[in-house]
Amino acid sequence: MATEAEDVDAAPEAALPAGGPGDLEGLEPLLTFLREERGFDFRGYKRASLARRIAKRMTTVGAGSYDAYRDVLEIDAHEWTALLDTVLINLTSFFRDEPAWEALRTQHLPAIVRRGGKIRAWCAGCASGEEAYSLAMVLCEILGPEEFRQRVKIYATDVDDAALAAARSGTFTERAMAPVSPELRERYFDRSGDRWTFRRDLRRSIIFGRNDLVQDAPISHVDVLLCRNTLMYFVQESQARIAARLHFALAEDGVLVLGRAETLLSQAALFTPLDLGNRIFTAGPRSAREARGARGAPPWATQAAADRADGSVREESPAAAVRRQALLTAPSAQLVLDAAGALMTSNLRADALFGLGERDLGSPFQDLEVSYRPVGLRSAVEDARASGAPVWVREVAWRVDGESRVLDIMVVPLQGEDHRVLGTSIVFTDVTREHALAGEYQRARSLLETAHEELQSTHEELETTNEELQSTVEELETTNEELQSTNEELETMNEELQSMNEELQSSNQDLRTSTGDAEHRLDAAGAALASMTTSVVVLDRFTGDEQGPERARPDRGADGAPDPRSLGRVRVWNAATTDLWGVTAEEAVGADLAELGTGLPLEEVRAAVEAAAHDGGAATVDVDATERHGRRVRLRVAVSPLMDGDGVSAGAILITELDR
Repeated sequence: MATEAEDVDAAPEAALPAGGPGDLEGLEPLLTFLREERGFDFRGYKRASLARRIAKRMTTVGAGSYDAYRDVLEIDAHEWTALLDTVLINLTSFFRDEPAWEALRTQHLPAIVRRGGKIRAWCAGCASGEEAYSLAMVLCEILGPEEFRQRVKIYATDVDDAALAAARSGTFTERAMAPVSPELRERYFDRSGDRWTFRRDLRRSIIFGRNDLVQDAPISHVDVLLCRNTLMYFVQESQARIAARLHFALAEDGVLVLGRAETLLSQAALFTPLDLGNRIFTAGPRSAREARGARGAPPWATQAAADRADGSVREESPAAAVRRQALLTAPSAQLVLDAAGALMTSNLRADALFGLGERDLGSPFQDLEVSYRPVGLRSAVEDARASGAPVWVREVAWRVDGESRVLDIMVVPLQGEDHRVLGTSIVFTDVTREHALAGEYQRARSLLETAHEELQSTHEELETTNEELQSTVEELETTNEELQSTNEELETMNEELQSMNEELQSSNQDLRTSTGDAEHRLDAAGAALASMTTSVVVLDRFTGDEQGPERARPDRGADGAPDPRSLGRVRVWNAATTDLWGVTAEEAVGADLAELGTGLPLEEVRAAVEAAAHDGGAATVDVDATERHGRRVRLRVAVSPLMDGDGVSAGAILITELDR
């Protein structure tokens, strides 16, 4: 995911037709297509930002609706790459937000270094890698190169493979290196022409790889976690899931650094601010983390749970690894309760479907939302445990991430050899395809709403005494979330603007280069004409739509009719022509050749000039003329057509030399 960026969109959404970027409902089918056909899930991203970025690509390719743009994606493989580059704004810089880096350098990183042992860092959403290399330089300044290579490992991840490829090279332009001081450039970069490459011996401590913050397992035991200007692109639900993964990733006393437009107001139970102004946090109190660990760990944390106080990694048996992966990647959502009815574990599908996370492990099942949404399951769990047989709850409607689903739920009691109940397994099977009829969906939704209303009524009765205070807290939280959302939108638009400015600067540089090349060619042509010893005159044939406010039309008479005496306007008049006829270039250029009063017998060359200017023919005419000193000379006049870019004659070229 891109980091700090600013981008804007050229076309207002209101001006687009139905089905275009202004129609957010029309956006959903396109996102489904991208997920199913291309394997990239944009559902967790904010819709307004997605619509702006996709609108930019639609304008570029000339697609007037989402359906038309889908057709473009199906036939043009390169457009998919261009869309990813536009949506995943890969814009970052070295040491951006200098106060945050200063706080890390002087306060937080020295404290981590003093604890001793290995140092693990994770740069999530690294884009082209500048922040990962910035962190490497700061740690190397504190530790020294030798100790840095021995103790530090930096993991830099993103979802954009093209950005990761650029980051792995460790090579940057002069412009990208602007924030890096000359001293740091000298110590940590090798220069080759106008590009700078990070030192290879230090580069081995930085590992780049692909990681989707919403779906993939986090990196564990991280002392420093940079996730800057990444959360703001996601909706609130996805932000909560990512926050749970970041919380799990942080080691004891580790630090999390966010972007200046991001806060964790809704995740106060998971993170404690160390420096709110610079958006630096640490994980919740140690006692809370140990309590969660005692109740179990999420499926994606099973392997990391073996890494504990001694820092060693315990090997698991092949059979255990297979069982763990089978539960983790099962296509059906699954929950496992212990004998006391507390949540022991859940797989990735259940986490995504019901918004579960590490914070829910060990909680009583009846306290979890999944116990009554999408359907009340507490009685089914009790029935299954009492009867010792599976209990089915069929045709349950559920809506997640904007999609309607129908689930069959099987509650299975888990019994030991002595028939003692060990726990309960709840499996949610997605049977949407088999239950797509609208009537069945409406009936399941009605049952869901009824259950929710009954639960809400009970909840209100139990908390009557605390209602006023709770209402005030909810209003404050809503206000804070709205302010945070607005701030994130502004930051996103600023990033879009910076991205557009960079594109314009690149275009301006190309234009200046092209202009310089053209001027160089014109100068060379002018120098060649000036140095020729042969008279060269270029005539421009007038067209009917030409106008000249300062010079009378030489090819028109007083009544506007064509002047039969006109030969054409002079465009080029070199020095050799001035020496021959005594008329300077300033006097000749722009005037009709017939008006200049040269000693050239015009009537003898008129036919050749008209043939060249109108028909594209070439001819050579030998004439007797009077040169500037009054001497009679014999001249050979070569007349050829002046062709325009379309191959059409636009005038004539007269090359005159003495006939010797």
